[in-house]
Amino acid sequence: MAELIVALDFNKQSHALSLARQLQKEVKWVKVGLELYTRYGPQVVTELKTLGFKIFLDLKFLDIPNTVQGAVCSATALGIDMLTVHLLGGGAMIRAALKGREQGSETSHNFTTSQLPLILGVTILTSLGKEDLPWPETREISRVVLDLAQKGQAWGVDGVVCSGQELALLKTQLKPDFYYLTPGIRLEQKNDDQKRTISPGEAVKLGANFLVVGRPITRARDPRSAARLFQQQIHQH
Repeated sequence: MAELIVALDFNKQSHALSLARQLQKEVKWVKVGLELYTRYGPQVVTELKTLGFKIFLDLKFLDIPNTVQGAVCSATALGIDMLTVHLLGGGAMIRAALKGREQGSETSHNFTTSQLPLILGVTILTSLGKEDLPWPETREISRVVLDLAQKGQAWGVDGVVCSGQELALLKTQLKPDFYYLTPGIRLEQKNDDQKRTISPGEAVKLGANFLVVGRPITRARDPRSAARLFQQQIHQH
């Protein structure tokens, strides 16, 4: 069954925790991204874990292998449930991330082997179209995403982050037991910074395991009702 993840993209911990408390009965997962983590660090993760949430730490690590290994080790030791790395970092960096996960689990009492956090590879950000890529690209962006996803699977990641528009292609080309996380989920089309969007029902039909929703819930007049509406569409399929 697909899971809804609410993105707590706030610059104040008090706002993030207030919304999280409102949504405790509606969702199991929340996302902590760069904005919130850069300001409050592990403290906000600990607070959200105390509230009973599963944590998707979306920091999109991209650095030299040794640095990423250390970062993933630290994240794993926090007790997070899922994290992201950029597949553009290459095979050595991804393998270092996997090693860091093992090291983090060995130094923390928060984990057993079966509870290691999922490591998802970021393909191409959903805010980007082909014309936005910083290199000349003749392929359709879906083929670029597929190329990165295939490499990521070979390197050992547990799944990928991709837009809903690439899901069908990836599901036919990649091996089974691979996780797909889809951001850019919208109930209706909006003019914002997400260029490759999809509805929750369509994403589930195409095979998404995790659907990330931010502003349509966090900026709604009634976040609980908005979350319920997304959950209804997800569980209808």
